[in-house]
Amino acid sequence: MPVLKSTLDTASETYLLNRKANLAALAELDEQLEIVRAGGGPKYLERHRKRGRLPVRERIELLVDRDAPFLELSPLAAWGTDFLVGASVVTGVGVVSDVECMIIAHDPTVRGGAMNPYSLRKTLRALEIARRNRLPVINLVESGGADLPTQAELFVPAGKIFHDLTELSAMGVPTVALVFGNSTAGGAYVPGMCDYAVLVDRQAKVFLGGPPLVKMATGEEADDEELGGADMHARVSGLADHFAVDELDCIRIGRQIVAETNWRKLGPPPTELPDEPRYDPEELLGVASADFRVPFDPREVLARVVDGSRFGEYKARYGTSLVTGWASIHGYPVGVLANARGVLFSEESEKASEFILLANQSSTPLIFLQNTTGYMVGTRYEQGGIIKDGAKMINAVTNSTVPHITINIGASFGAGNYGMSGRAYDPRFVFSWINAKCAVMGPQQLAGVLSIVGRQAAEAAGKPFDVEADEKQRRAIEAQIERESHAFFMSARLYDDGVIDPRQTRTVLGIALSAAHSQEVAGRRGFGVFRM
Repeated sequence: MPVLKSTLDTASETYLLNRKANLAALAELDEQLEIVRAGGGPKYLERHRKRGRLPVRERIELLVDRDAPFLELSPLAAWGTDFLVGASVVTGVGVVSDVECMIIAHDPTVRGGAMNPYSLRKTLRALEIARRNRLPVINLVESGGADLPTQAELFVPAGKIFHDLTELSAMGVPTVALVFGNSTAGGAYVPGMCDYAVLVDRQAKVFLGGPPLVKMATGEEADDEELGGADMHARVSGLADHFAVDELDCIRIGRQIVAETNWRKLGPPPTELPDEPRYDPEELLGVASADFRVPFDPREVLARVVDGSRFGEYKARYGTSLVTGWASIHGYPVGVLANARGVLFSEESEKASEFILLANQSSTPLIFLQNTTGYMVGTRYEQGGIIKDGAKMINAVTNSTVPHITINIGASFGAGNYGMSGRAYDPRFVFSWINAKCAVMGPQQLAGVLSIVGRQAAEAAGKPFDVEADEKQRRAIEAQIERESHAFFMSARLYDDGVIDPRQTRTVLGIALSAAHSQEVAGRRGFGVFRM
């Protein structure tokens, strides 16, 4: 396979400006991630430790295999809202007893681990990823239940958690509950619906109604241990499959359970040489454009991500604003679709559709590197059939059954987001670089469209057009769209699975591909009707 040759000038003004802007953005990301890692803060962390309990991240560190990676998902959930960034729950893919698992862990230092609307979205996305990729699920439970002031947004959709746990069990995917503390009311159904439940002595409290509720409902006097302690559930109710004397014992038992499942992947193992790229991934900070209006060659990205910088390009001289071709990442063969100059024309749409069909013929996973302002508009292109050509591409993306992994490396605007396997098209994983933008269109374009519409409306009504008011509105709208298209804003709402450092792209893709191969990897042979 041909080896990519980089032409990147690391001394150029563009490179240096990009690097400076991206380092500044990474500093902002690190600042937010520090807040996430701090949980409820020093006061609540100290109180938690004084109770003899481990912080959530220490529990995860002890659970996963030594030196194994942990790919944290949605760490910026709830950013910019009234809730603490991170949303009181940690989710991610980690290796436990040599098995890749989805880990969902409450952080009890944040409002007692109470679930808010963003915690719910984050948990449901983790369960969706587990289902799509056939990953065993380990719940690290210690939660005070629902954040009651927001119950109207939680009660009905939260039932999906229990639905998904039982669905995973029916699929033969192991589900484990390690209960370190409160698991009350609806939360009691998490250990109740998991295949395996481990409860920690004198800490676990698993009951539908606590002492105050029981007193009010029935008049009965009862304490926590009688109602839902680990000893009672292990000896009397039978809810606990395993009785843990402390947290370390609980984690040990959890690892043992996973080991005893004799879990096997259904997808093929890596088949290619997983050698490092020939170019330094550090240089990606200068490749990634700080201004989405300035395009960059995605081959420079691939040269720093794929194995040995090898890339077999497909239709290199046709539809040149979309780069397609074959490569491997950490030994896993992949097909790549990467935007080169932003706009998708009819030729790019046709090229993408054919390439996706070929990937399905060979059951090869697809990597989408988004950097698009959408499909081309204008009389010439509408008459040339851009709608039906774009529809072919979206049809192919929708009905493709090989794993899709999407990374927004610049811009993801308009229907280009859909054609390049955006969040609504169920990629197995979707991430964003720190420079990424995502919206219906760019801020200036959107504000300009509204200005034109306003001017036309005024003319149609025979009224004077207020230029000063229009300019004020344009500035306000541009500021709004700039804010709402920011990578943090989109990630906060779970429109991706995390904002990543461009230098970590190869590692993130490697973990995601490995996880995706826990499920069967098979392409579709029959597609929908393609408009010709």
